[in-house]
Parts: sequence; C-alpha cells; structure tokens
Amino acid sequence: MMARRKSGRAVHGWLVVDKPAGITSNAVVNKAKWAFKAQKAGHAGTLDPEATGVLAIAFGEATKTVPYITDALKAYRFTVKLGEATNTDDAEGEVIKTSDLRPDAEAIRAELTQFVGDIQQVPPQFSAVKVDGERAYKRARSGEEMVLKSRDLFVESLELAEITDKDHIVLEMICGKGGYVRSIARDLGETLGCYAHVKTLRRVWSGPFEASEGIKFETLDEMAGDPALDDFLLPLETGLHDLPELHCTPEGAAKLRNGNPGMVIASDVDYGEECWASLDGTPVAIGVYKAGELHPARVFVLG
Repeated sequence: MMARRKSGRAVHGWLVVDKPAGITSNAVVNKAKWAFKAQKAGHAGTLDPEATGVLAIAFGEATKTVPYITDALKAYRFTVKLGEATNTDDAEGEVIKTSDLRPDAEAIRAELTQFVGDIQQVPPQFSAVKVDGERAYKRARSGEEMVLKSRDLFVESLELAEITDKDHIVLEMICGKGGYVRSIARDLGETLGCYAHVKTLRRVWSGPFEASEGIKFETLDEMAGDPALDDFLLPLETGLHDLPELHCTPEGAAKLRNGNPGMVIASDVDYGEECWASLDGTPVAIGVYKAGELHPARVFVLG
C-alpha cells in the first residue's frame, strides 16, 4: 500500500505573528498554514483569545525545535484592573468580588517581590489544565468550582511600569514556561486586599522572537499564496538560539541523519551537553555531545 502523499508545500522555518485580540492561537496557526500552503505547522505557547503579541509559528522541520522556544523566557506587559475579581481572572468573566481599597505604588511594589523567583502558582479556573482527563474551563463553564493543584513557575522579574489611574496599573513580567498572567493579577489583588483581574495582555517577546518584528495577522490574508510571503520566515535554527552549534563532517552528517552518533567539531562544549549540529550552515540534528560525537535525539529532514 502506497504512503499517502502530504498536501501543501514543504516549508521549514519560523514565522512570528503579532497576534491581534479576539482570535484563538490555533486560528492564527491555521490561517498561517493556509497562507503559506504549508504541509505542517504548530505554535510555541498559546495566548488567550483576547491577548496580543508574539505567537511563534513553526513550519515543517522547525516544529522539532518548538520545545526550546516553549522553555525559553517570555516577557509580558499587562494592565490590571483593581477593585474587582472575576471568575475567569480577566475582563471576559463575571465580577465575583469587589473592593473600594486602592493601594499606592509603594504598597504595590512591596507585594510584587513575593511573586519573583521560584514560586507556586494555581492556574485559573478557566484554563486548559486537565482535571480527571477533562479541561478545567469545560467544568468551570458548567458552574463547577475546582481545587486546582499549584504549579512551579520561575519569574525573573515583575515590575510596576505605571499607574494609569486609580483603578488601573500596568505591570511588566519576564517568566519561564507555564505561567498564567491572570493568576498573577488575581493573587496580587488578593494579597493587596483590593481584588484584581487582567484587563489587557501583550506578550512582548518570547525567546528570540519580538512582537515588534512580527507579521500582522491581516497580512496573511492579503499575501496568501504570494511567494514574497516567504521573506517573513526565519531560519529553523532560530529556535535553537540557546543551544551551542557544532559543525560536522559530511560523513558525520550522514550518520546523524540515519539516527546514529556522528563526528562533530567541538571546542568549549562540555561532555553530555545538549547541542545541535550543522553541515555547511544546514541544521542536521539535535542531540547530546559525547567525546567528539553528537548522539542525536532529533534529526532534521530538509530539502
């Protein structure tokens, strides 16, 4: 029986979309895949429908580098409304608690410090975490209130950027993977005693990707099928920015592509360190360096 041929183009690389509000991350990926007529696409980190900013989309073999972007630090700028807690921890939900208390800048900055470093965070009730095999947001929509398990989160920094007015503040945060900005706003409001929720959220950058350099969503419609759209693509290896690059010989590359350890040229790489290998500038594999060889974990099939 013949293998079914994949439809679309063999596109490999990264696309940064400056996601607009009011659309899901999956809808953006589907639009990009359609516009590029690509065989395969995925994204590195979901944004809530009302959030904006960096949505990094991987095409083809670049999807094998998605975990390295998912694990990378990310920066967010978000507006928090004081005085109201909602059941979704953002402006889309119903107000469930209110307060007339409005802390000043000094009090806010003092409490922000407890959200920096390695912290524990409980996801919002309306989130994609699974409870007994079912998404939490599905249970929450039916009115069920769940006790969700806390999760580890690394927050590199969390700062008060401005106080817009008595009811709104703007925060800037850099954090690792798995963080819920909505939970930060909710927990800060509880700690301050005034309640709070996220009003607007923007992902400013994610790993090597900047929102300011992203393509506009409407451009995908305007340029769909245009070969010039490929000019917006970033190389596959952009997703490997945090890993050392090693160079291999043609013989080493042939072995690596077959899934076997291959000889690489290394200088200051430690034994057992994760790296990626290239031949004449073309990515060949990701793996672990051991005594002059790369032991591949993922192999790239380009061309």
